[in-house]
Amino acid sequence: MKTVDTITEADSGPEPARASGHRDKASERASERASERLRETRQRLVQGSEVRPEFQYELLAMFVRNELGAKATILMLAFIFSLASMFWAPAMEAGIWLLMIIFAKVVLLEYCRRFDATPQAEIDLPAWQRSLLICEFGNGLVWAGFALVGLGTTDSSSHVFIFASLIVVLAIRMTFASTVLPILYIGTIPMLLAVVMRLLLLNNPFYWAMASMAVGVHVYFVFLAKGLNATALAMLEFRAEKDALIAELEQEKATSDEARRRAEGANVAKSRFLATMSHELRTPLNAILGFSEVMKTEILGPMENPSYLEYAGNIHDSGRHLLHLINEILDLSRIEAGRYELHEEPVRLTDIAEDCHRLLKLRAESKGLQIILDFEEDLVQIWVDERAMRQICLNLLSNALKFTPKGGRITVKVGKHTEGGQVLIVRDTGPGIPKEEIPKVMQAFGQGSLAHQNAEGGTGLGLPIVKNLVELHGGKFELRSELRKGTEAIVMLPATRALAAMPPLQPLGRERHRVRPDAIAASAPASASDNQGRGLRARRPRLTAMTAAVTARSA
Repeated sequence: MKTVDTITEADSGPEPARASGHRDKASERASERASERLRETRQRLVQGSEVRPEFQYELLAMFVRNELGAKATILMLAFIFSLASMFWAPAMEAGIWLLMIIFAKVVLLEYCRRFDATPQAEIDLPAWQRSLLICEFGNGLVWAGFALVGLGTTDSSSHVFIFASLIVVLAIRMTFASTVLPILYIGTIPMLLAVVMRLLLLNNPFYWAMASMAVGVHVYFVFLAKGLNATALAMLEFRAEKDALIAELEQEKATSDEARRRAEGANVAKSRFLATMSHELRTPLNAILGFSEVMKTEILGPMENPSYLEYAGNIHDSGRHLLHLINEILDLSRIEAGRYELHEEPVRLTDIAEDCHRLLKLRAESKGLQIILDFEEDLVQIWVDERAMRQICLNLLSNALKFTPKGGRITVKVGKHTEGGQVLIVRDTGPGIPKEEIPKVMQAFGQGSLAHQNAEGGTGLGLPIVKNLVELHGGKFELRSELRKGTEAIVMLPATRALAAMPPLQPLGRERHRVRPDAIAASAPASASDNQGRGLRARRPRLTAMTAAVTARSA
């Protein structure tokens, strides 16, 4: 029989191991690919890359939107400059310059409007860039003409105003055209050259200093524009990466949804299989158990061959083990599917623990183990499923008996919890469980290293069933263990499960407790029916008054 068990374990063991190994390798490869993509993305963002065509379109579209959004502002600024120039220049020159500004600006805005109205797929990006550069160059030449308005004047305030106008124009163009640096250069350099030339022609060190300051201001604004351009480009790159990540997340979500649907289908198929096969498996098992027990106990007569008698006992034990395994699998499947119904009733946890102790007492004595019952007094009843609580207690005691060595001690404690509920604790003096293996033994079919060394290894379903049954009752299950110091299983039931005794709704007054001896003697021979009649007659006036009050209130 041992040889058969060994062969069965050898045949069935590697398959789950290989399957889990494949799953682990697949998950590792997926995580490595994700990490590699993340590293590449970060490296590309840190080191920078060439401006992609879609980024060039976005940058040019930003410039177009800026121009269209501030068209009234630029025209108003040109009108103010034209009025101010009339203080030192002829009105004819200021008016001509203003008309040229309006014409150049209208042409630029018209191109911007056409670009904005054209779909991205139909845009020839190099051609549009050339067109916008030409329009901006025309605007730059017209703005440079402002430095030539009233060129022969000797008013010093005009030169200062023109210098200040250059700074204002540079600031505005830096804000609008920083996304496309060539447009910024070609639109501002003509005005810079015109202002510097006008200041240098005055042949005065003060104006030479202003000319050099104008060049420095232009260089400073160029550096600021490059920073804004880098920021805009980085924003576009981050947005592109965000869109890519969102698309990847959506794809992964679709994959996970499909996997979830497949898992749900597999779970339904498993439930149907278990529901169908439970009867098909139990029916022949009953025959195997019954006939093997008849042969083992020799009810129909002695069995001459002792080997056959031993084989019958082995068949009966194997059948009982298989039936127990089927029952545990079905219980766990019902719990996971949410179809395990609790038939709750008031019970005492101490009574359940005592019953389980009586069932396993002979088994503990055969192994030389001592079971100690430690119950607190005055424990109230709890509202639970008695069968489920009995299964919880039996599974915990069976595990303790299974792994506690000979001469060990098992303590079963039932008491009050600090939060108001009750607690069931099963503590043993076994070898304990390593901390890293505790999550493993809490999973279905999970077994620690000690289970493989023990002859009574089991199936690894006891603790998961206990955990799920406790959680169905709204409680908590905790497993504490330490090597060479034993294991402690704690079942905590909430305070809502405890049935506390309720006080009487209408306590009797002191005067009703005081009974005179003559009243006792007078009422002694009265029958029960007489007592009930007197009670009804005594309560009739009060009931009549209450009925009248209710009728009046409803009316």
